[in-house]
Amino acid sequence: MDSAREELGDSEGPTEDELQEAFDTIVSEGAQRLHRTWREILTTGLAGGLEVGIGVLLLFAVYADTGSHLLAGLAFGVGFVALLLARSELFTEGFLVPVTAVVAGRANVTQLGKLWAGTLVGNLVGGWLLMWLVVRAFPDLRATAIESGTTFVSAPLDLESAALAFLAGIAITLMTRMQHGTTSDPAKIVAAFGGALVLAGLQLFHSILDSLIVFAALHAGAPFGYGDWLAWFWYTALLNMAGGLLVVTLLRLVRSKDMIEEERAQAGADR
Repeated sequence: MDSAREELGDSEGPTEDELQEAFDTIVSEGAQRLHRTWREILTTGLAGGLEVGIGVLLLFAVYADTGSHLLAGLAFGVGFVALLLARSELFTEGFLVPVTAVVAGRANVTQLGKLWAGTLVGNLVGGWLLMWLVVRAFPDLRATAIESGTTFVSAPLDLESAALAFLAGIAITLMTRMQHGTTSDPAKIVAAFGGALVLAGLQLFHSILDSLIVFAALHAGAPFGYGDWLAWFWYTALLNMAGGLLVVTLLRLVRSKDMIEEERAQAGADR
């Protein structure tokens, strides 16, 4: 009977030890990321932009061949897998792990701002450079790039656009949460493809992924400019942050309230 209860308990959800282990992993990784130098942050962000760019190349190729956004989004998943395995940094993946480390007292808000700013710049520069290469290496994809980029810069700032950006922040942060909730690499890869399918397959407004698509369109001779990209980018980035921080991260922090208090007390003692 006891064994039956134990099996039932195991099937109902994670144990306290598993939750503690996942929390400790998030705090440890977040603290490590937040204590990087500017050089480390920028180079890791640059690599992240290049790797996401490979995913965008596959997205263009599959969409041009099939006309299916869902299949193209699934192909883009290779970019998220590259980020995962290469341990690079994506700006929108910084809404759960580093924030938890700050709340737990293992880093400060200034370090968080440094990580966000450096990663954002690195992602955009790396992505811009790779999209320049993609457009010149694959001229047949230029029309696809322009069509895809126009989808974002032509969108008005209305409730639909705001909802698409807010949902993108939730989706990417949930993907991060799932990957940190398991030690299984295959499960993490499944989460990466799932996140890609939702973000790219449903054409949510993601500040980094879609900026690279717009950059490719600009390199290909799109009938719009960088001002149009900025007019779309500013609210998309803010709403990505709002979605990731106010939904997934906040729920995680509330759930981990006791563990956070213990971690803050330990951090104070360590000082």
